[in-house]
Amino acid sequence: MLNIFVLRLLPTCKGRHISKSLPLLQAHCSLSAVISSPQFTSNGFENENKYIDFNHLFLSCTKVHLAKRLHAFLLVSGKGQSIFLSARLVNLYAYLGDVSFARRTFDHIPKKDVYTWNSMVSAYVRGGHFREAINCFYLLLLTSGLRPDSYTFPPVLKACGNLVDGKKMHCWVLKLGFLWDVFVAASLVHMYSRFGFLSVARKLFDNMPVRDMGSWNAMISGFCQNGNAAEALEVLDEMRLEGVKMDPVTVSTLLAVCAQSNDSLSGMLIHLYIIKHGLEFDLFVSNALINMYAKFGSLAHAQRVFDHMELRDVVSWNSIIAAYEQNDNPVTALGLFNEMQLIGYWPDLLTAVSLASIVAQLSDRQSCRSVHGFIVRRGWLMEVVVIGNAIVDMYAKLGAIDSARTIFEGLPVKDVISWNTLITGYAQNGLASEAIEVYRMMEEHKEIIPNQGTWVSILPAYSHVGALQQGMKIHGRVIKNSLYLDVFVGTCLVDMYGKCGRLDDAMSLFYKVPRTSSVPWNAIISCLGIHGLGEKALKLFNEMVEEGVRPDHVTFVSLLSACSHSGLVDEGQWCFRMMQEEYGIKPSLKHYGCMVDLLGRAGRLEMAYNFIKNMPIRPDASVWGALLGACRIHGNYEFSTFASDRLFEVEPENVGYYVLLSNIYANVGKWDGVDKVRSLARNRGLKKTPGWSSIEVNNKVDVFYSGNRTHPKYEEIYHELKVLTTKMKSLGYIPDFSFVLQDVEDDEKEHILTSHSERLAIAFGIISTPPKSTIRIFKNLRVCGDCHNATKFISRITEREIIVRDSNRFHHFKDGICSCGDYW
Repeated sequence: MLNIFVLRLLPTCKGRHISKSLPLLQAHCSLSAVISSPQFTSNGFENENKYIDFNHLFLSCTKVHLAKRLHAFLLVSGKGQSIFLSARLVNLYAYLGDVSFARRTFDHIPKKDVYTWNSMVSAYVRGGHFREAINCFYLLLLTSGLRPDSYTFPPVLKACGNLVDGKKMHCWVLKLGFLWDVFVAASLVHMYSRFGFLSVARKLFDNMPVRDMGSWNAMISGFCQNGNAAEALEVLDEMRLEGVKMDPVTVSTLLAVCAQSNDSLSGMLIHLYIIKHGLEFDLFVSNALINMYAKFGSLAHAQRVFDHMELRDVVSWNSIIAAYEQNDNPVTALGLFNEMQLIGYWPDLLTAVSLASIVAQLSDRQSCRSVHGFIVRRGWLMEVVVIGNAIVDMYAKLGAIDSARTIFEGLPVKDVISWNTLITGYAQNGLASEAIEVYRMMEEHKEIIPNQGTWVSILPAYSHVGALQQGMKIHGRVIKNSLYLDVFVGTCLVDMYGKCGRLDDAMSLFYKVPRTSSVPWNAIISCLGIHGLGEKALKLFNEMVEEGVRPDHVTFVSLLSACSHSGLVDEGQWCFRMMQEEYGIKPSLKHYGCMVDLLGRAGRLEMAYNFIKNMPIRPDASVWGALLGACRIHGNYEFSTFASDRLFEVEPENVGYYVLLSNIYANVGKWDGVDKVRSLARNRGLKKTPGWSSIEVNNKVDVFYSGNRTHPKYEEIYHELKVLTTKMKSLGYIPDFSFVLQDVEDDEKEHILTSHSERLAIAFGIISTPPKSTIRIFKNLRVCGDCHNATKFISRITEREIIVRDSNRFHHFKDGICSCGDYW
């Protein structure tokens, strides 16, 4: 009879549809295997003297439609009124992802007990419906006449979406006397840790009369999630003193702590503990080990752990792919992704996030569209904000910032990371003004709370345009939010002050931020370099080494650049050798480019050329560009032609190199060559980047272009320039027409020089600020020699310090002298 009953529950199978129903029939037959046919009377109901293994039936339901058929069986067999079985149905539907059917089942239970209510609350939490879980809890309190028990509160506390709800639940826990229940107390620790109230969580933990493994894990995890690695390790020490052994959850959490604090020694000691206690084959632990070694940059160790795993899941593959992707090895990461697919693992959302970053690192525009298409087909772009952020980041890194903006605008939900990603995308593509505009738009959305990533994104944009006052406002907000001691935020502030000409403030702030990593050292060395203080940069490097901080490849880029700007050729060559011999750092193209710039700027063009010929890797545009720039400074026509030919081969789309060669021809009066180069650029559809200078006055940044006459105060500006030029000539100023790159009459050449953007900005600063106050100018291109000379005269006439940052370095003009010593 049971077989007849099961077939009644199956859909009718006729003709060609029978093959599609066979797996379903097999599943139902497996459910019925534990029930013998004598258990049913002729009308299909259960005989009271026979036993049905309902536990096995529930375990056999792995799909929603099977659960519904079991539900129907319970109803027709007269078991639908059982509170225990009905509550179990609620749990089953929730486990299978159908929370709405779980609620319908719950509503039809006539007499609900606390276990039933707990099941419904847990069903909502498991499905991510946290507000409904809270409402269900209050319904229990107000309508059921029942008293919540200790099993009610752990899921309810997990559902609390804000601290107010959490505190209310804490009050109910106190009122009902469940505070010292070990599960409830651990859930309270979790809840307060989640909202950053670690002092409350720690107090609850310390007052617990009994602690189980879950309690220790909750406290350690709480500190880890809030970036308090040292406190997490202190809890571990207490745990050991009490003789409690770590379980897989504990070690996995602690491995994340070690990665977070960059504590490789503790991480390796925990790895030894894992091996000693036989935990290395635990899937969760192995995945955590891969992630930890990836954060340390130890890819060989991460790969070894992965290779020795007896069992892998998609998380394992995601972890090892992300390890290579996050350590700038996209080729290996892509190979692992292909291997993962061959084995039969289907990519999930996190795989796609890594894949987006991989194709961006590979600059593979075709594959990026494939990744985008795959994500759209899966429906993730509109449903999961993290994947939308990854696509925005992918397009931004590929330089397709318009596509990044389009994706951003189309996201149905934007979190703070979405805004940070777009701001960073604009800033990294040299569009600082657009980055600032996006930040202002973000501020209009009051529900978006800026975080550490926001400040790290926007501060470089303010640095780029020289918006010192706006940057100082961010500094104030950072202090208010207690983030000024964060190493990344602090480093960005150091960089901002240094690049806005406030080097003393940058140095003062540098000594307040944590300096255990190379990041802040690199920033301040770079700032000293662009201010032409190479000797101070070398002194600070020695201080860095004495404090036990290991320099990285970025450190030596900053150091070599500092030597270049100060003409310290011998010291720069010493740094280049030391980088390889003492620290084992293989020079990259950036290091080679700095060395060519160092030699070329010092006039050693032959040596620079020979250095390029002996490079073990193929020179790129930065290397040849450095040589071409040196040729312009020293007027070397022979090497400039050779260098430009190489540049047009490796980077034919960069208009800056055409402009540079054109300027070299103009300086030596070869106007035919000027016309030829400009014609070549036009034929390739390239346009010269217009030169501009900016100045910040009264919290507003004014931008000036050469010959600008659109500014509201342009008449006052040109009048001031006329007065200044007269005074300058009386002191011996003679216009240098070699910096006029047009073949025109001398009167017109003088007018062109007077109309250069930096002079317009300086004149505006003079008429807009109090007498003798400092003026700060920011220029996107290299300041021309005549404007450099004129600014020295202006600083003397106006008795002002004029600070100019061009594309190469800072110039501090005071009393007719420039800090660069005319070496730039």
